[in-house]
Amino acid sequence: MEGGWPHQERWLLCLLLSLLLQDSPALTQSSNTFAINCSGFDERGLNQTAFQSVFDRKAFRPVVNISIPTRVNISFTLSAILEVDARIQLLTSFIWLELFWDNPFISWNPEECGGIKELTVAADNLWLPDIFIVEFMDIDRTPSGLVANVNSKGHIKYKKPMKVNSICSLDIFYFPFDQQNCTLTFSSLLYTVNDMLLGMEKEVWEIADTSRHLIQTQGEWQLLSINKATPKLTVRSSLYDQITFYVAIQRRPRLYVINLLVPSGFLIAIDALSFFLPIESDNRAPFKMTLLLGYTVFLLMMNDLLPVSGTPLIGVYFALCLSLMVVSLLEAIFLTYLLNLVTTQPPPMPHWLHSLLRCYLRATDFSKRSQKENGSPDPSLIHLPGLKEPGVKAGPVIILWSN
Repeated sequence: MEGGWPHQERWLLCLLLSLLLQDSPALTQSSNTFAINCSGFDERGLNQTAFQSVFDRKAFRPVVNISIPTRVNISFTLSAILEVDARIQLLTSFIWLELFWDNPFISWNPEECGGIKELTVAADNLWLPDIFIVEFMDIDRTPSGLVANVNSKGHIKYKKPMKVNSICSLDIFYFPFDQQNCTLTFSSLLYTVNDMLLGMEKEVWEIADTSRHLIQTQGEWQLLSINKATPKLTVRSSLYDQITFYVAIQRRPRLYVINLLVPSGFLIAIDALSFFLPIESDNRAPFKMTLLLGYTVFLLMMNDLLPVSGTPLIGVYFALCLSLMVVSLLEAIFLTYLLNLVTTQPPPMPHWLHSLLRCYLRATDFSKRSQKENGSPDPSLIHLPGLKEPGVKAGPVIILWSN
């Protein structure tokens, strides 16, 4: 009997400890938290009280161990390119942002819950990652009342629409054949890499293909490609995870080719063909002046289509075309002046031209004499209209005698 007391005491102690552990409220709460009791859902519908323990934790990051970071996967769809403002360097687009993460406090058995594998829960009742766009230059106007999809394993999918006004470094030198490369950087505002890690839910080429097929606007810009990088942001001693997407877009130049380049080319071509007009025509200079005036009015009317900042190459082209038309007009005016001067006041022959002609006549004297001996007309008498001896004003006809 004395040898059996220690054995009975140990047995009673184990029984007492097991009873205490079964009645422990912490373990009971833990068991209720990790496995939601959804009995009766198939008969009476969903019961909010079954998820109340999860909703009460929405202010805290959903992890069992606080030292384990939460992994949030990111995906988005670019559905519209609304505006590209070169003056203030701003890109306005519309995207659908998708966030994916796991909540270990949500799980249930679909067989016990009437075959329910996925639920739609109001996003206000769940913990949401604070993902924002670094280049965002406006306040967040995300609509309220959004929902999130939660499956039986605690995997959450949250999708929200966003009108993004993001800053972008725009280079308009090759306007209207320019391509722009803008960035969308997703990062967390509060959580460092010790608390949150960012990942990709889809491949980048899938995001680019989906966005290219879903873009509804057939406006000025089209999507070329989307690439990504995963830099880290260091703020003092804190390190933040980031995902940067490089969105390449291209301008559709058809509008500017039809309204700017083609009319300008026609006007320049007509101005070039005006050189075939005879110099003595009285309509040559007025015609060029009319072309110049029309080109100036054309530039004033089309000024709204040009970028208001920077100096694009097309602006240099228009300035060059305008300069050529001005030079063409000056050429017509100068030729008209010379023609009028020659017909009204014939100038004397320059001394160098007179000497050149005399040398030419001496060199051909032998051939002239040979022609005379053969009975040809006397070539010694040469008429040069509009020329005269240096210093001698003999009228419009000058007679030179070869020696």
